Amino acid sequence: MRKTDPGIATTPTVQVIERMFALMDVLASREEAISLKEISEKTGLHPSTTHRLLNDLATGRFVDRPQPGNYRLGMRLLELGNLVKSRLNVRDAALVPMRELHKLIQQPVNLSMRQGDEIVYIERAYSERSGMQVVRAIGGRAPLHLTSVGKLFLAADDPQRVRAYAARTGLSGHTKNSLTQLPALERELSKVRQYGNAHDNEELELGVRCMAAGIYDDQGTLVAGLSISAPAGRLEEEWLPKLQATAREISTTLGHKPELAR
Repeated sequence: MRKTDPGIATTPTVQVIERMFALMDVLASREEAISLKEISEKTGLHPSTTHRLLNDLATGRFVDRPQPGNYRLGMRLLELGNLVKSRLNVRDAALVPMRELHKLIQQPVNLSMRQGDEIVYIERAYSERSGMQVVRAIGGRAPLHLTSVGKLFLAADDPQRVRAYAARTGLSGHTKNSLTQLPALERELSKVRQYGNAHDNEELELGVRCMAAGIYDDQGTLVAGLSISAPAGRLEEEWLPKLQATAREISTTLGHKPELAR
């Protein structure tokens, strides 16, 4: 690869930044430290330019020198990454995608998180034209085993924790469709694990059905669920791929990579 001019004193600021990004991309491609010579070859930058830029990055702790002539990414990037992660808010990440999904299906779209043995509704996108007779307000709660999102969280638990949940709550029901027996709930959770989505078949409220998909963070942990609720006769299975795509979009914003899902 052709070497660039060794002098950077008159190089425009944008080009300097681009070169620094190129250097960090090379360092990010390898777990171990990389020699100055190899970095120079991979970026096409002159060794003296490479050395100068790496020294500047090392001053800011964006790059470390574990030994002379070898470089790796520095701890400052980890600190900044953790800061960004701490500021990421599931609701903020979900709001726009939820509204877009609602425009497509014209039915309520709900964002819920787990708190103990219940799910809590933290955001919704809906309109008066949706035809829903019963609306769960933001801040409303519901038992895990009676809701589509709650089933996602139970399915993420091991069997012992599911049994403990059943013992604590008694699996009380709200409608004739509620799953109030542990064997029936365990069969339902097995389907959730198999297909990666969950349904509520009028188990919380008669006349209302729901479908849900999980939202995952950068560690592959289930942190929230996105659900569509509709009058029982109007919930369309063709909405499921759109729901799953929206949940994946939100997960990606939170730093999730699909191979980390669990």
